[in-house]
Amino acid sequence: MPGHRIADWNNAYANGANIAGSNRWPAAWAEPAQAFRDALSAQGRARIDIAYGDRPRNRLDLFLPATAPKGLVVFIHGGYWLESDKSTWSHLAKGAVSNGFAVAMPSYTLCPDIRIAGIVREIGAAIDTAAAMVGGPLMLTGHSAGGHLASRMVTTSTFLAADVAKRIRHVVSISGLHDLRPLMRIGMNAALAIDEAEALAESPALLRPMEGVRITCWAGGGERSEFLRQNALLANIWTGLGATTCTVVEPDRHHYDVVDGLADPAHALTRTLISE
Repeated sequence: MPGHRIADWNNAYANGANIAGSNRWPAAWAEPAQAFRDALSAQGRARIDIAYGDRPRNRLDLFLPATAPKGLVVFIHGGYWLESDKSTWSHLAKGAVSNGFAVAMPSYTLCPDIRIAGIVREIGAAIDTAAAMVGGPLMLTGHSAGGHLASRMVTTSTFLAADVAKRIRHVVSISGLHDLRPLMRIGMNAALAIDEAEALAESPALLRPMEGVRITCWAGGGERSEFLRQNALLANIWTGLGATTCTVVEPDRHHYDVVDGLADPAHALTRTLISE
């Protein structure tokens, strides 16, 4: 019986080319994101462009609930570490904010102006900064490259402050890229510059989870097969390393709309993220 072998690595990781109507995004996110920012700013519940470092993109937005926060959610955007910023995703804070949690959304320096290892350090600084502003339990989530960064934060080589790491209750990696080695085969690596040493040092699937980690790996049923494989991969490996893991494949969702549940206070994705 013939086996399966990936012949076209660029296509294996190409989302837009394989999703009907993909030209709707990112505009489909930008409008609701702006409306959400404007609404919370008008209520005095948005703090925009808080500095967490010295570089121009070392800024985060903090969205606050109507009452004292129950805890803090941090959402880390995707874009293959090459594009996007925090302003495109603000509306995805709505689900957690409506449930009483503060939500921080950082931007970060993009490749090729930085290596992925440098982004990891920046995200650690962003989370530390937000955690100093909001007490209580801490939940991390991120989409695609952001899923990589969120799960990377709870490995034993984390750059989080020890007291911040101890507050993490749950991580939800949405369509996360957990093993960077395949990305060395695709054209965009000309800008990412991932080499074997960096792949081994920065791939969550190749690292050990911190003690007591609880992670949910969430993807859409209509994702590229490589994203589904990457989704299952981390939960599989970390189960064997003592983490509490869960794998979810949400039906009828693709790589772009799989995050939409975060904007809905009652959606399973939001409920899972903030669950005890």
